[in-house]
Order: sequence, then C-alpha cells, then structure tokens
Amino acid sequence: MASTSKTEYFEEDEALEEELERFDDFTLASSWERFISDIEATCRQWLADGPKNLLEKGAVQLGFSKNIYKVKSDLKNVAKNYCMEYYFEIDNSGKTADWNCSLHDLQLCFGVKDFLVIAPQSASGVILDAPEASKLLSAVAIALSNCSSLWPAFVPVHDPSRNAYIGIQSMGTVFTRRFEADHIGSQVPVKLMHLEGLYELFLSKFAYSTLDFAVHLFKVHVMMKLTYHTLPYDDDNVDDIQETFSGNTESGQDGDTRQKKQWDDDCPWSEWYSAEDPVKGFDLIATRPEKMVESSLEMAELENASPHEAKKWTLIPHLSPILTESSKGNQTGFASQLLLLVDALNMSFEAQFMEDFVSVENPSSDNLKSSMVIPPPTVLDRVLKDLFHEGNKLPDFSKSENKSSRAIKGAPLGSLFAQFCLHALWFGNCSIRAIAVLWLEFVREVRWCWEECQSLPKMPFDGSIDLSTCLINQKLHMLAICIEMKQELNEEFQDCIGSEDHIEAHSEEDSVVVEDPFNLHPPDEHFDGKRDRLTAQNLHGSEAIASEFSKKPEYMASAADQRPSGSIRRGSAGAVGSMMLLKSCQSLHAPFTQDPPLMTEDMHEERLQAVEAFGDTFNFSAQLEKDILSSDMSAFKAANPDAVFEDFIRWHSPGDWINDENEGSSPSRSLAMGSFKDNWPPKGRLSQRMAENGNMWRKIWNDAPALPAYEQKPLLDPNREGEKILHYLETVRPHQLLEQMVCTAFRASADTLNRTSFGGLKQMTAKLEQLYLTMKSALRPLQVNHLSGNNEIIEDLRRLCIVFEHVEKLMTVAASLHRKFLQAPRLSGVIFNDFYEFYLPNMGMGSKEVDVQREFNSRQEVRFHEREVVSDMFTPPTANQSWRKVLSMGNLLNGHEPILREIIFLVRDSVSSNHYAASTPRGNQEEIETYRMYICGTSNDLRVALSITSCD
Repeated sequence: MASTSKTEYFEEDEALEEELERFDDFTLASSWERFISDIEATCRQWLADGPKNLLEKGAVQLGFSKNIYKVKSDLKNVAKNYCMEYYFEIDNSGKTADWNCSLHDLQLCFGVKDFLVIAPQSASGVILDAPEASKLLSAVAIALSNCSSLWPAFVPVHDPSRNAYIGIQSMGTVFTRRFEADHIGSQVPVKLMHLEGLYELFLSKFAYSTLDFAVHLFKVHVMMKLTYHTLPYDDDNVDDIQETFSGNTESGQDGDTRQKKQWDDDCPWSEWYSAEDPVKGFDLIATRPEKMVESSLEMAELENASPHEAKKWTLIPHLSPILTESSKGNQTGFASQLLLLVDALNMSFEAQFMEDFVSVENPSSDNLKSSMVIPPPTVLDRVLKDLFHEGNKLPDFSKSENKSSRAIKGAPLGSLFAQFCLHALWFGNCSIRAIAVLWLEFVREVRWCWEECQSLPKMPFDGSIDLSTCLINQKLHMLAICIEMKQELNEEFQDCIGSEDHIEAHSEEDSVVVEDPFNLHPPDEHFDGKRDRLTAQNLHGSEAIASEFSKKPEYMASAADQRPSGSIRRGSAGAVGSMMLLKSCQSLHAPFTQDPPLMTEDMHEERLQAVEAFGDTFNFSAQLEKDILSSDMSAFKAANPDAVFEDFIRWHSPGDWINDENEGSSPSRSLAMGSFKDNWPPKGRLSQRMAENGNMWRKIWNDAPALPAYEQKPLLDPNREGEKILHYLETVRPHQLLEQMVCTAFRASADTLNRTSFGGLKQMTAKLEQLYLTMKSALRPLQVNHLSGNNEIIEDLRRLCIVFEHVEKLMTVAASLHRKFLQAPRLSGVIFNDFYEFYLPNMGMGSKEVDVQREFNSRQEVRFHEREVVSDMFTPPTANQSWRKVLSMGNLLNGHEPILREIIFLVRDSVSSNHYAASTPRGNQEEIETYRMYICGTSNDLRVALSITSCD
C-alpha cells in the first residue's frame, strides 16, 4: 500500500510540473513582448487560413492587379497604433516575373512574392525615428521566426515623399535578406544619368571601394525596361499628330489629313459636335532580356543601342478619364442633348400651341421663363440656310441606314425633318422655347416653298409615302410631291402646245395600223393621232405591261389601233396577250391609268374608322374607292371603245370572272370564218358578287365616261392636299411634335454613329444592334401619339439616354483606335476588347451612378511587323515644344528619350564555392541572388532598391 501511494504522489508531481511548463506568465512580460505576441498571433492566423479562406473573410483585391490581395490588422503598443498588412497572391506558384505589369511596387523593387508591411497609423504613415524603425522590424522578424514563416517584412521610413523602406527576410537556413530602398527627388548627378555610372553604383555595394572598376571584371546580370510616351494629343501638337497618321490613312485622303484641326474631322458626328479624343496617348515599353556584362564599356554600348533591338515591345494606351464620368459633367455629345430634348418633351404638355412657348404674354410656369435663352437671329438664319438653301441634293436614305433603324418611327437620316431635329438638339441648348422658335421659322420656310412652287429640299418628290416613318416626314414627302405636281400643272399648257404639233407631224409615220381580218374598214379620217401624254412612270401598271410586250414581239402588231366603225382607241398601253373583247371580237388593250392617290398614315386611319362605322365593308370600300375605280373604267373604255362591263372585270379583277371552259389562245387567222364564229364568244360568267343586282361596280361602269388618263381630273388635288398639310404643321400640338422629334432624333443620332468607320469590331457592332432594339422598345409609347405626360415613360427615356451615352463613348474609343491603327488592325481590336471588358460594369446600370475605382490598364504586346506603325506614333519633338529638356539619357526612339528607365542588376553566387558555403550542406550547388539592385528613374529623379543576402 505504501508503494502504491508513493507512486501516485510522483505521478501527481510530474503532472503539476508539466502544467507549469505550459503556463506563460505575462505579468512579468514587457509591453514590447506583448506586442510581439500580438504580431505572432495575427501571423499564425493568416498562415492557418491560407489564401482561400482569407478571400472568403474579405481580403481586398488591389486595383491594378487581378492576382494580388491584402488583409490588414490593427495593433497597439503602449500608446502607439500600428497597421500590419499582408499582401499575397492567389496563384502562388513559380517565380515572380521581374517585369510583370501586375506586380506591387515592393515586389518589383525587391523581387519578393508574399510580404508584410507594418506602419504607424499616423498622418505621414512612416516612421521618422531610425531606432524605432529598426526595433519595429526586429519585432516582426521575431514573430515571423516564431511562426516559422519566410515572409519578408517591410517598414516605411524617412519622409513619405522618398517612398523609402527597410526590410528583412529569413531564408529558412543560415541566410537572411536585408532590404533598403530610397529615392532622390531632386536633380540626379550626371554620373547616375547614364548606365555606366549606375553599373558602378551597383559594384560599389559589394566590391572594395579602393578597387578600380575599370580594370576589374565582375559578372553582373542586367535586365532593362525602357518606357516611352507619345507626344500629348492637344491643340498645340495636333498638326504633328496628324502628320504622324498621314501615312496610315486610307487611300485618297492623305492630302487632306494634314489640314485637319481636330482628330474627329472625318467622323460623321463632326457635323454636330467635336468630341474629345478618348485616347490621350500611348506608352511604349521596350524590354531587353537578361544579359551578362563584365565592364563599364559594355554598359556604355548598351546605352547607345536602339529600342528596335529590344526583345519585346508592349503598348499601353492612356484613355481620357471622361469615359467613366456621367453625361452630367462637361461631356457634349448626342446623349447629353437627347436628355435635354426629353426634358423639353416633358414640358411640352404645358401649352396648346408652339406659339405659346414664344409669346411674352403666355402665363406659363416659371420653368418656361428660367434660363431658356433663344439664340440670336444670326444663328437662326444659319440653321435655316443649312436646312433649305445648302446641300439640296437628295441624300441616299438607304446608304447608311441600319436594318433595325426602320423599326423606329422617325424620319430617315438626311431627310428634312431629321436634319431639323438634329439642329434642334444644339439650338439654344435644346430648350422648349428655343425649339418653338425654330419650328415656327421652319414652318414659314416650308410655306414659302409651297407658295413659290420651290422644291422642298432634302425630300423626294416622287414614289410612295413610307408609312414606317413619322407622320411629319410623311406629310413633308406628300407636300414635296404636291409642289412637283403644281409645277407640272403650271407648265402643262406650254408643254402641250409645244409637243402636240411635233407629235401630229409624225403620227401617221409612227403608227402601225393592222387591218381587222373580220371587219375591214378604211382608217377613220378623223383620227388625229393623239397619243397618251402620261409616261410609264406616273401611270398605274404600265411598267409591267411594257415589259410583257417586250418579251412577246409577236403581239406587237395587235397593239396597234384596231378601230371599229366610229370608234377611236385612246390611251392604250398595248394589247393584253391574246384576250379579245367579248362583243366586238377586237384585241383587249390595257389602258394607261392614274396612280392611286397618295395617303399618309392619318388618312388611312380615317378611312379605316369610316369602314368600321359604315358596317358593309365591301359596298363601302367600293364607295371609298369610287374615284379610283371610275378613273380606271374611263381609261379602259377609252382604250377599248367596244368593251362591255364583263371585259373590264376580266382585265381588272380576273377572280370575278368564272370560265366554264379554258379560254385558249387567240384564234388563228387561218381558221375559217365559220369555225371561229361557232366558238365565239367564250363560255364564262361573272362571279356572284359582280352579277347581283345593284352592284356598285356596274353602276360606276355605266356612269364612267370614256376618257383616257391624260384627260381625266387628277385623283390627287395638289392644292387641297398641300394646304391641309401646312395647316397640320402650323397647328400641331407641342407634345405631338416633340414625340416625333424625340423618335427622329434618337434614330438619326444612332444612324449617324452607325456610319462611323471603326474597323468592324464585333463588340461595337453587337452593341449598336442592341441599342436599336432598346430604342425600339423605349420609344414605342411615343410612336402611337397618345402620350399624356406619363412620368414613368419620361424616366424610361432618360434611362435610354444613359444607354445611348455608353454606346457613344464606346464608339469614340473604337473610332479613335481604328484611325490610329489603320495599318495594324489587330492592335486596335485587342485594345478595344480590353476597354470593353473594363467598361462593361458601367453599362446597363440605368440612372445609377457607377464609381469605378480601378484604372484602365491594358498592355498589348506589339508584334514585329507592327513595330513600324507604333514607331511612327513617336514623332520627333519640334522646336516649339519648350517643355522638352536637353537630352540626358540614351536609348532614343525617334528623338525621344525614355520617360522612365528601369534596370535590375543581379549577382548570383553558388553557395558551395564562396564564403557562404561555411554552414551549407556539402554538395549543394544552388545559386542564390546575393546582390540585387532595382533602379528606376529619369534625369530628374532616381529610385534605388537594394537587396543583400548574407549569412548573419
């Protein structure tokens, strides 16, 4: 029992000793030791989490890199607060590339990957006291050593402007790396402006100072990166920039390019505004591969080498910051003006007529009177002159029209109303009052054209009315046709007198008379040989008939005037195949007929409403078309004097003639007279609707006189229709006008952008198509002309303006890049693709403001055959560019010295063949970077970062 108790006593004693060994007594620890413990605990937590868990816990991505993240922790030592940040890469495999564009500044300076930065939470963010900095760095080093971590740690020191650091890293063996970086912000010594002096600066860090570097050989590895910047694209240098691209322009434009004053003078929107060049310039990075040098002389030769000998060229575009700003800023373009037009639409419901917005006696709201300045008369005269007196040549409306543009009910680009709407966008800041002034003057000019029979500019005066356009464009088209008809009517009498004598003089020679084999009568002595004065272009169905006759020459003889006794055939367009008249057995001739009267959309709607109200669709339709039908019947009677109603139906409406047996071809002239009479007339009958009693068509036939088309009253009365159109234009409601203006302005603005040459970039093409579809949907409520101040629709239109703004910005970038890389289209494509991906978060956000924190950072490798195009962008500096300094560095590119020169010097040593091998395992032949110096600078500043590996 005694032995058992003794054993239990010793076990309890040993347990107590083990518990005491694990107990940390912090009551006696200093504040600095507790600070080290806090650092260690934070680092252990970060090590345990790893990159994946840190991302889930809210690690912040750095704006310039997609691969580097950081986390931070606040620490406190006595009364002073510190912030420790851990920078890590999510792809932590492999060695850090020396010239990787996504590297952090400290990674580039010291060649490290993951690292720590600890800094005081103060206004300066640096440690000014050198002993404190060393003590802080030692604390971090102890904590990392306790964690068995190999992270390098850095502390910012000195003045913030110097961007100076000290750092330390444990290599896991006997080796330790120490880091130090500093910056010279004043004039750099001349010796350090050249590669030779920088090379000797690096040698001084590990060679004895008494040595003469010129007579000793050191194997130093050198890597160099040179950055060049194009001349700024501003007004002072625009002539030089244009000269640069003169060799890259398309054929036929080289002579004009140098005379241009703006970059977008050849862009379609330049007629309305000048856009700021979104591409402010380019940086060219020429990278040389690693090279081993052994003397200062080799460095001097390297300084005189051309950048064209570099292994790699990288192009970095610099874009204007306005690309990420809203249209509420200083940017001027279609989008900003369309937004003002939408505001004018919203205010258009406050008055009955457009004159009310101009009248000084109008008791309207204060909104109409505030800041709505009307431009001076000189501006108004210039706009009207451009609309009515310049460029009257009719444009080709289908030349640049997008296939989706017709879905938007506006006026086609280049037409009179489209040009008016585009001018209105820039007239008086597009206020409702300025629009009213411009519209009233516009209508006065249109009336003057009507009253003076002057052709309406920028409008076709023939063809059919395009009902897919807005109503005002339809009415202007019809007015142009009415003016043309008035001109013809005014000249008709003189033309008839001058042409009739000439026609009668040749009528007998030109006429082809074919004798009737069944009724041979001499020609009528009273036949005056008068022919139809109406041409095939303005008569119904004549083109098809003429083409049919040209294909069948055997029927040309039957087209002649076959005259029964006492009858004259007038207004004939020729015989219709083998058809014969039922009663007289003469050839059936097709007459020249008048075109149906033109109608605008509102006229069609009136007719449809009348049909619905009348009830009997067929009879009322016939009544509505009575004038047209009567004209056709009169012309048919004149061309076929012996015709009956059934003949007209067989020609005009074959579906209403039922053949009991197939009607063969024309009877052969060799047939016996008796045989033909036995088979004539052909067996057939009218359809039920045409045969019923009281049929409207038969009544019209009975009342229709036999008159050729040229003797009939025109179906369209140009005077009546023209006055009705002008009345509409003068009394149109403001909101109805603004609705059509908004639709037309959006369509014309989009069509203008669509004419831009941008190299067929797929993303831009797709975005334009998407814009047209979006406009079609958003503008649909305006196209029915029933808008009543709906705030929701107005907000939709404002959101549409923002969508338009995004597309407009993309277009300016695409056009600028395409213009600069005509001979290297691949570069413009890849740069635009990068910008599109960068700008994508801004699009589709509606009216919300988008704050883009990251910067556009596109870097594209220049292929060998593209180097000449890029090199031509760096025009030699001119004498008037006083900002240029005396050249201080070498490696010139077309007279440009690099704006930034970065050099990395390296010395590698084998740990088995030098003083580092004392504590290294035998047989280890690994090479390590014992000295590394990163130098970055120009003639005005210099930054040096040194890394030394030692076995302390």
